[in-house]
Amino acid sequence: MLAEAACELFLERGYDQTSVTDIAMRAGIGRSSFFNYAASKADLLWGSLDERIAAAQVAVEAGSDVQDAVRGIADGFVPDALALAIAHTEAMRLDEQLERESALRMWRIASLAARALRRSGTDPVLADVRGGAYGAAVMTAIRSWAGCGAGSDPLATHLDRALAAAD
Repeated sequence: MLAEAACELFLERGYDQTSVTDIAMRAGIGRSSFFNYAASKADLLWGSLDERIAAAQVAVEAGSDVQDAVRGIADGFVPDALALAIAHTEAMRLDEQLERESALRMWRIASLAARALRRSGTDPVLADVRGGAYGAAVMTAIRSWAGCGAGSDPLATHLDRALAAAD
């Protein structure tokens, strides 16, 4: 409900011109209630991916193969506010926000992958480069998936292709 209200407002006004209060009002809740559901308006777009990155981190720390953990980010990922925002970046005036937030997620994925690779004995430089490639692969796959019409193919199809390029 909040993500839908946010996307509507981003399309009408642009991301920067839409406040948390605007989103809460559109969704029919109070501003303070907004924070029971999300920490920020960016969280409405990125929350689902952030949860998946956190799950990949837990999986890697538990000893899962790093590529399997990264692939797990795509498992069951369905079109959501993030896919809509990527597909309509210009209309929502989200260019800078998506660039900044994408870079943060790419770095988080790269870091978790590089740490796991170093623990498995991979040379630190190679681990960092391969980790960076995994982070880039995930974000590239998400952009490709959203751009093709997020419901047309599973995200996993795009991620497999991107990970193949990363190797």
